[in-house]
Amino acid sequence: MTERQVFSSHDHCFAFEADFTADLRCIPMAVRRKLDLAGVKLKLVHWHGLAAAERQRLLAWADDPAAIADLRQWLLEHSRELPDGPARPLEPAQASDWQQGERWPAVLIEACRQLQLSLRPGGWQGLQELQRFALVKLSHPGHEHRNLPLALAEFNLIEP
Repeated sequence: MTERQVFSSHDHCFAFEADFTADLRCIPMAVRRKLDLAGVKLKLVHWHGLAAAERQRLLAWADDPAAIADLRQWLLEHSRELPDGPARPLEPAQASDWQQGERWPAVLIEACRQLQLSLRPGGWQGLQELQRFALVKLSHPGHEHRNLPLALAEFNLIEP
């Protein structure tokens, strides 16, 4: 995907997620972003407690502010019935690294340093919010960073 290519961020799954998005056995980045925006901690065990149609519905759920408010309410109400208890409310994401388009976040720079990857100058500014979200989530300390090089390559952000 080139930096100029536009996609619908609310229901897009990236190529680096392909090994688990066909059956939605893991939570796709597009859904994880919506969860952060809605301020809901939905664990993987909760995700697995949802029917396949419900997981697909969450992927297709719009991400405008009204839809995100509806998502929060639906998840907190619906998850009460799940065997592992309800999803936990959190503060909705505001001014997170991935919501900022000016400069590479320190967490991403450090993860790339550890992986000995060089980032293309100016690449962060050309990304859409979902791409930035994915990179920040894949960069967090303690994360194995297995998909980070794949995402960086997919977004054309690695210097040769």
